[in-house]
Amino acid sequence: MTPQDIEALFTREDGSFVFARWGRPLSPVVFGVDDATLAVIKGALEAVCHLAGHKMAETDPELGSNLMLFFFREWSELSEVPGLDRLVPDLAPLVSKLEAVEANQYRLFRFDETGAIKACFVFLRMDEHLSAVPAQTLALSQIVQSFLLWSDTAFKAQSPLAVHEDTTILRPDVAGLLRAAYDPVLPPAAQDASHALRLFARVSKPQ
Repeated sequence: MTPQDIEALFTREDGSFVFARWGRPLSPVVFGVDDATLAVIKGALEAVCHLAGHKMAETDPELGSNLMLFFFREWSELSEVPGLDRLVPDLAPLVSKLEAVEANQYRLFRFDETGAIKACFVFLRMDEHLSAVPAQTLALSQIVQSFLLWSDTAFKAQSPLAVHEDTTILRPDVAGLLRAAYDPVLPPAAQDASHALRLFARVSKPQ
């Protein structure tokens, strides 16, 4: 992975470079899945937290839960979730927009005063496509994409995952970048493309 590759992963479609990682422990909650799927999601969370050297907590002192994953069949179901309209600004028009484009997933981030991620809401409409994806693959993909503020085009051409001996894993280059991004020496947020060089220096450093 070159510095240019890393820069592209955080360069948005409008040309702006925006990097952010979590600035607080994760306090996750999952809605709409059975116990077996919940265990898979928990396993993916723990694995990525361990990789990044990040922590989880029972509750977030400000929000209670700061990583919320919603699994559902129709976007309209979100309007029926009590209190969600207070957490997600302009929920009704957002639902209408996602319905209009027949989206099956959406992530919404919130940030603290330093620019670090303080909350993430993951919405997954389990259409025919997503329902066909193995739970382990879907969980790992969503967790990885929630750990950093990736570009809106980051994984359109290539998934962050790979298959090794019939097991779905995080691509080694993405795993290395994720680990580098959580180096405590680095700031939790950056809007200058030179940050990609600092990430590259840590990705290329022997472990």
